[in-house]
Amino acid sequence: MPDAVNYAVFLFPQAIEALGSAIKPYLREGPAGPHIVCSEVDSSGPLFGMTLTGNGPRQEPLELEIMLPLQMIKLVMSMHGEHEIGFL
Repeated sequence: MPDAVNYAVFLFPQAIEALGSAIKPYLREGPAGPHIVCSEVDSSGPLFGMTLTGNGPRQEPLELEIMLPLQMIKLVMSMHGEHEIGFL
């Protein structure tokens, strides 16, 4: 069975600064810089949609959708599985 496809979404530094504490819980640090890991992306409109999946406090499945202006998005990378991003 192939690994699940996830997306690493990198924001411009000015976007991270402007969003402040609202975006911080969703950012992951990595060799390539801070990014958001999500299971789905939608760039078809004026807002860039990201679907994040996880588990709640009682291990119930949770899904969160974050929508940001397209101008805040610096780069989107497709990744297979959940591993660190960057070059060693």
